[in-house]
Amino acid sequence: MLNQSKFTAIALALILGSLPVTHLGAEDAIETAGVATGVTAGNLLFWPLKSIAVSVGLITGALSFIVSGGNAELTKQIWHDTTQGPYLITPELAKQSVGQRPELLEKK
Repeated sequence: MLNQSKFTAIALALILGSLPVTHLGAEDAIETAGVATGVTAGNLLFWPLKSIAVSVGLITGALSFIVSGGNAELTKQIWHDTTQGPYLITPELAKQSVGQRPELLEKK
């Protein structure tokens, strides 16, 4: 039976291995390697933390339903807020987070 860390590593390797190099959005081989390394390193930290946050949110939402006497709206709001994506860092998401860099736009 797989434990949580092995399952996480296998799932992450499958997801990142399925991304074609051209999908990373880089023109230079060094830039492609840098983007792939950064996205992989980011997901190694982000994915487990997101899984924990979703799990805690689902449990908290269920407990809020019990404690509040059946307030379904509160439960739905907690579940909506904690289960909302993104679940993985993609190259596009990383570029949005960094913002527009003029030195990269000049190359095109």
